[in-house]
Amino acid sequence: MSDTFKLNRRNLLLGASVSVAAYAAACSKTPVSEASAAESIDLTGVSILITGCSSGFGRLGAEHYARLGAKVFATMRNLPRPEAAELEALAWSDALDITVLEIDVTEDSQVQSGVNAAVKAAGGKLDVLINNAGISIAGPIEAQDMVATQLIFDTNVYGPQRMIKAVLPSMRANKNGHIFNVTSQLGRVVIPGFGQYSPTKFALEALSEQMAYEVAPHGVEVTIIQPGGYPTKIWSNQNTPSAALKARLSDDIISAYPQFTAGMGKREAGGGETDPMDIPRAIAGAIAMPKGTRPLRIALHPVARPQEAINKVSSQMQIAVLGQSPFGSIVKGVLD
Repeated sequence: MSDTFKLNRRNLLLGASVSVAAYAAACSKTPVSEASAAESIDLTGVSILITGCSSGFGRLGAEHYARLGAKVFATMRNLPRPEAAELEALAWSDALDITVLEIDVTEDSQVQSGVNAAVKAAGGKLDVLINNAGISIAGPIEAQDMVATQLIFDTNVYGPQRMIKAVLPSMRANKNGHIFNVTSQLGRVVIPGFGQYSPTKFALEALSEQMAYEVAPHGVEVTIIQPGGYPTKIWSNQNTPSAALKARLSDDIISAYPQFTAGMGKREAGGGETDPMDIPRAIAGAIAMPKGTRPLRIALHPVARPQEAINKVSSQMQIAVLGQSPFGSIVKGVLD
């Protein structure tokens, strides 16, 4: 990764808003030309730590970045587990530089020990952190008891914060680093019945942008990945905590919100026929961009990207409010 740092570095490609009704149903694939370009990227010499690699974007990304030459630390909780063994076997058979580490992002000690191990194995210089681990719990807000609320915030917000605090000292020391936080289209747009998912992703959006301003003078960059609906296990993985939550609910709550409680714990799939590889390809592309040119936000979905219009307005307002302040040059550098 280049060591050159520029404050006037952001060029966001912002498109028109599309109806959120297409969130989980769009079926286009990434064009072959884009996929081919992504495969030509060279990440040799780049060290990458990813959370939530047992499935979904994390698992796909771990393999993808390694095949592009990166040194990958693929982390997941509850080791040993079959997903870890499968990834280790793949790394061995295909000569990929993938190290599986145990990190439960809700556990302080595991976060610190896992990051320390990765930094040491990378020679003291971790280039990229991808905060990908996340969960979803269905149901209306009134149904979200404190057990469910604490679990999802601990995973989706406090987890990334733990990882950020663990990696930033070495990144600041090296005046170099790139942190990706995977939020969601639902970190900008709200759909009823998704429980505390949108609140956590809205929080992670704000955390990420604030941090981007603060770490810019240290040579560290931040990119927010905003996926729309993709067919990963996040849909089915929500069934266990959603069913457990529903079992704790009173009949009054269940009957008050029938349209949102009937399907709790019964979700089978979502995301249509979209290609989850859109996310690893976009992240690899951002890593490969020259330092100082990487965007703050990348909205990803072949059809529905309503967050792009919100991103644009948000950027304009940030500059309008802070552009002439003592923070102006950094804010403009991050957003322009």
